[in-house]
Amino acid sequence: MPRVLLIEDDPSVREGVELGLRRRGHEVRTAPTGEAGLAALGEFRPDLLLLDLMLPGMNGVQVCRRVRESSQLPIIMLTARGDDFDVVVGLEAGADDYIVKPARTEVIEARIRAVLRRIEEPGTGRSAVEFHGELAIDRAGLTVAKAGERVALAPSELKLLLHLTAAPEQVFSRQQLLEHVWEHSYHGDARLVDACVRRLRNKIEDTPGEPRYIQTLRGFGYRFGPL
Repeated sequence: MPRVLLIEDDPSVREGVELGLRRRGHEVRTAPTGEAGLAALGEFRPDLLLLDLMLPGMNGVQVCRRVRESSQLPIIMLTARGDDFDVVVGLEAGADDYIVKPARTEVIEARIRAVLRRIEEPGTGRSAVEFHGELAIDRAGLTVAKAGERVALAPSELKLLLHLTAAPEQVFSRQQLLEHVWEHSYHGDARLVDACVRRLRNKIEDTPGEPRYIQTLRGFGYRFGPL
């Protein structure tokens, strides 16, 4: 079972989530502050980080940015305010998904599995290495390179790129991408898609503001070029 590091300052939430995940077989380490959580990362080596957005001192967005400086560890944010501007900032900082508190353990467990499946799924049966302009995508090895240099992608970024490149020129709506990449079958939050696209463009485009690979069709969604 995946090892989970939970950074949460509210003792009741922290204990409830920890107990629920342990009952489902997860090994869980907890930390009450961002600083303590960062210190535990290297020692515990989790498979996924559950990160509260509103932490005292170093907040969740700052923790997320610090983690992304050196790691593509899957990150799910926990927030009590699902429509808060900070959610967008957290997604832009590199979080793969978010959950609004309070949330049942089965919901958290399902999101954990969905995020981890993005880096565990085998290739699609297509040629293992595909070339799209300067991009080389190894579907079997789940790696991406640009002009020969490896590009580090978070799980949601990689899954989004793999999905778009599986059908070049096909337009996908945000809802379709939510269902296929994030496995949100309900009417989900398009901010997840838009934030992930922006992060991905920053990593693979020469000029993110004038994208060559991931194109926006206003009112419809996104498609993969390249132009």
